[in-house]
Amino acid sequence: GRFLHLTDMHPDPHYRIDASESTACHRRKPKKEKERGGYYGLPYGDCDSPLTLTNFTLDFLEKHWADEVDFVIWTGDSARHDNDRELPRTPSEIYELNRAMVRRMNEVFTSRGVPVVPCLGNNDVWRKFLIFRSFSEALTSPNSITNEFANIWRTFIPFESFQVFQRGGYYSVEVIPGEVAVISLNTMYFYDSNKAVGGCEYMDADDPGNLEYDWLEVQLDRYRERGMQVWLSGHVPPSPGNYFPGCFVRYADVALRYQDTILGHLFGHMNVDHFFFLQPEDTVLVEDESAKSRREEGKEEGDGDAGEESHSSLAETLMEDFSSLPKKGKTDLDDYVVINVAPSVVPNPYLPTFRVFAFNKKDKKKDKKKSPKRDHGHRHPRPGSGAEVDCKKKANRETWACRERKPQHASGDAPSRTNRLWTPLGYAQVSCIQCTFDLQRRTLMCGGQYWLPKVGDASKGEKPKFKLEYVTYAAEMLSAETETGGMPVPVPGKELPKTLSGRQTPYGMRDLTIGSWLELGRRLGDAKKEKVRKLFRRYMYQGGE
Repeated sequence: GRFLHLTDMHPDPHYRIDASESTACHRRKPKKEKERGGYYGLPYGDCDSPLTLTNFTLDFLEKHWADEVDFVIWTGDSARHDNDRELPRTPSEIYELNRAMVRRMNEVFTSRGVPVVPCLGNNDVWRKFLIFRSFSEALTSPNSITNEFANIWRTFIPFESFQVFQRGGYYSVEVIPGEVAVISLNTMYFYDSNKAVGGCEYMDADDPGNLEYDWLEVQLDRYRERGMQVWLSGHVPPSPGNYFPGCFVRYADVALRYQDTILGHLFGHMNVDHFFFLQPEDTVLVEDESAKSRREEGKEEGDGDAGEESHSSLAETLMEDFSSLPKKGKTDLDDYVVINVAPSVVPNPYLPTFRVFAFNKKDKKKDKKKSPKRDHGHRHPRPGSGAEVDCKKKANRETWACRERKPQHASGDAPSRTNRLWTPLGYAQVSCIQCTFDLQRRTLMCGGQYWLPKVGDASKGEKPKFKLEYVTYAAEMLSAETETGGMPVPVPGKELPKTLSGRQTPYGMRDLTIGSWLELGRRLGDAKKEKVRKLFRRYMYQGGE
């Protein structure tokens, strides 16, 4: 089976060809400015997506992938940034852009019976409107934002989830009924740029973030009892730099405790291709004053999206984190969760990109015969997880670090750990690489993967071409000869180049289980593995460093 992950499209109806970057590609002055909007966008720039780009992307998906995927995970930001003071964004514009995107998603996917699971992004919510005018209101009535999106997304939200969505903006969908679900989280309640919420404080049971986590645990318990598997999806990824400390701790705790039920964690927002791990120490995070000060200073009023400055050191930070991973024989896989962050469709600050995942869809009856039953006895609190905090101190007693520990559900036979039914096998990433804007010829020139014609000559008959950027799979997995036992090749042959280069198969992963991600992390953390480290950076920044 396959599914599409699409994120951060940022359509901009005010985008103008040949407009200056400093005006968000809305106006042509100053005329001497070098960086200017092209017909299909401005790569490596600060402009959002022209409608020509978003329309072309969805047209391409309709022609090439709509009949190849089982469901779509769409992780938010379907409106332009509010980055032009002369043309401020309004709530009505946000809603209309989302309606337009939904109409097209319905035409491309829903009309074919393909479930689409969207979630709210920070740019899908008007920043001056509090999500909850008071926290008590969250318990008693919907608000205008969730009401509006409940109407816009009415074809996506199941009837049984409708009231929950109206109150909180989150919901779940069984994308493969009785087998696989996707939980769409509202990360605006966890995101530390949202000053309208309390940040999952331990003693505030009615905080919107705490209410959402309480709901999430109930959902995971129910799906686990039914023997189902779950993808968690959201817009803002769970990291100390993005989440309130209490919300980050709760995410890490839930993710680790339900490792045998959660297939993976998919996010957007950062607009840069990367992954990272959550571990038991993340469940006892205690934020010091210097970290708190840096976080508050760095969050100015605005859209709150990650910029190039925050991206510039991300690769180094990840490599350093990966270098501290224990060796294979000394690793307890119960202690790891993998967070995947996808690059964006908007070419801001890099290049238009999307991902198509493949998963194991072997016959369930055969799978059950070959695999042992779920290990119900492997339920234990993580030992020593509270060792770093003195819970005898009064100041620590009423914090998440000293909460009562709940059992962890982990199993070596779970699909997140062993390649079996529903296990994610890998993904193909499709994007535009090495694009530069030729000012004299008004041309967006792209080498390798994605070529755009001259703006002046662009027409329906001469359009850009999306091509494969890279895959996580080993090259032999993409051969037609591997199509055995009811398992088709993960990427259709028509979507592959005639010859795959080593750069397009940089990781050679056998699947996307936690162990496979740890193996890749160790390689990336090894300073001697220069080739794979260089390719990792290449795909993170897509030539835009």
